[in-house]
Amino acid sequence: MSDDAPTKNLPAISKQVTELVLAGSLGHAEQAFADAAEQHGDLVVAEVLETLPPHVTALHMAGFDGGKLSLATLLVPPKAWAASLAYMAATWADDMIEDDPERIAESLFNHIHGVVFGTEDEERRSELLAEASSTDWGSTVFAIVFSLAPKEVLEVAGEVISKGQYITGTTSSDSDIVPLAIALAQASEDGWDRALFELYPEFRHSADLADAEFSDDPDEEEPSVLQRSTKELLYRLRKQVPSARSATGRTSRRSLGTGIFS
Repeated sequence: MSDDAPTKNLPAISKQVTELVLAGSLGHAEQAFADAAEQHGDLVVAEVLETLPPHVTALHMAGFDGGKLSLATLLVPPKAWAASLAYMAATWADDMIEDDPERIAESLFNHIHGVVFGTEDEERRSELLAEASSTDWGSTVFAIVFSLAPKEVLEVAGEVISKGQYITGTTSSDSDIVPLAIALAQASEDGWDRALFELYPEFRHSADLADAEFSDDPDEEEPSVLQRSTKELLYRLRKQVPSARSATGRTSRRSLGTGIFS
């Protein structure tokens, strides 16, 4: 086999995976990735993921969370993953957003946690977080996850304000969201701020969060800090889902999945 054989196979593998994902055969798509990795190496899988339309990547990866092994989860390039997050909300049923928003947010957390902490490579982890939080929809995605533990996120914000990137990670909670919040703050100061202000829209400067705190009174229904709810953030992300026509500049693939995300 010539050295450029894997490159020649990329269009065929990409087409195969795209058709399988749009047909709902995620298991077969994952097997196609596994076969490509076995024949040509992990790099080819990463290159295929880089060429897939982002809504296809979103559809595929939405079927895997932190408890399910996926080559796509382990090998997706940071920019490709960041682009796919724009389409995650299109995979959610309207009644699920309305009736069980926390369950969706937890699934989204599992997805993000699986991608970010599925690697021991600190540089890749930072790139994933920086790319994912650099867009408007990425900020909303992280805000959705952080809305599951708002008090803990405020506590992390206070630590960041006082210690910067040298935050120790010590908080009063053992919430699984705390390590993700800390990792984002360390990876991208701008991404951290954007997610924080998406969750707490009344704040525009990090210093404003220094004195913010939630009431400890369990009878107080409304928090003293203006915070967007999980449901509100889910709907905000839904509005940010691009239409199928604007999904990518790859006009040759437009017919695949047209209307799915309209």
